[in-house]
Amino acid sequence: MNDSSITIAPAGSMAARVQGIRARMAAACARAGRDPGEVKLLPVSKTFGVEAIREAVSLGFRRFGENRTQELVQKAPALSDCGVDWVIIGHLQTNKAKEVARYASELQSLDRLDLAQALDRRLQTEGRQIDVLVQIKTSDEETKSGLEPDALIPFLREVARIPTLRVKGLMTIAALSDDVGVARGCFAALRQLRDRARLEGIEGISLDRLSMGMSGDFEIAIEEGSTEIRVGSAIFGARGYA
Repeated sequence: MNDSSITIAPAGSMAARVQGIRARMAAACARAGRDPGEVKLLPVSKTFGVEAIREAVSLGFRRFGENRTQELVQKAPALSDCGVDWVIIGHLQTNKAKEVARYASELQSLDRLDLAQALDRRLQTEGRQIDVLVQIKTSDEETKSGLEPDALIPFLREVARIPTLRVKGLMTIAALSDDVGVARGCFAALRQLRDRARLEGIEGISLDRLSMGMSGDFEIAIEEGSTEIRVGSAIFGARGYA
C-alpha cells in the first residue's frame, strides 16, 4: 500500500537533491550512532542567484551561507521578505565588518582579535549582537585560513570580553586530499580541540557547535562529530564562476 504522506521529489530537482543529502546524513549518523536531529544542513548560496535561494526557502531553509560580503549586500535586501538569516563562512577582512554587522546573523570564520574588535565596533553602532564560530586551521595547507590550535584558549578568553559576539563553537575546512583519512584527521582534531577547550570553563563561551564538512566530505565530518555541514553545489547544482 502506498503511503500518501511521503512525497517523492522529481528527479533532478533541488528538492530531490536535498532529499538525497538528508538520506546520506541519516546514514552517516547511523554509522556513528548519532541522532540525525543533532546535525543541521546549511545551504551555501555563494554564486547562486536570488531565485535559486527562493526555491531553497520554499523547501524550508531559512539560513544561508555566503563567502563574500559583496554578494551578501546584494542578496539580503532582495530577499528581505523571506526572513532569511545570513551566515558568513568565508575569510573576512576587517574592512568588511560593517556589512557583516548590518546584514549577517552569524560569522563562522572568526580567526583573529583585530577582526573581533572591528566587528564589535560596528555591531555597537548597529545595536546588534551576532553568533560566531572560531575558525581553526587543522591542516598545513597555506591556502587555508584559521586560528592555530594552540592559540584557541587565549583567544577565547579575549573574545569572551566582547559582549556583541556570542561564541557558539568552532569551524574548520579539511585539507583537500584523495585520502579520506586526511579529512577525517582534520575533523577529529577539531572535535578533540573543542573537548579540551570545554575543560577550561570560560564564562560566556559555548562550544556546542562544530561546523565541519562540505559537499565532498560531509559524511566523514558527521561521523567525527559535526553538528552542521555546509553544502552548496550538492544542493544548488554546479556553480558558474565568472
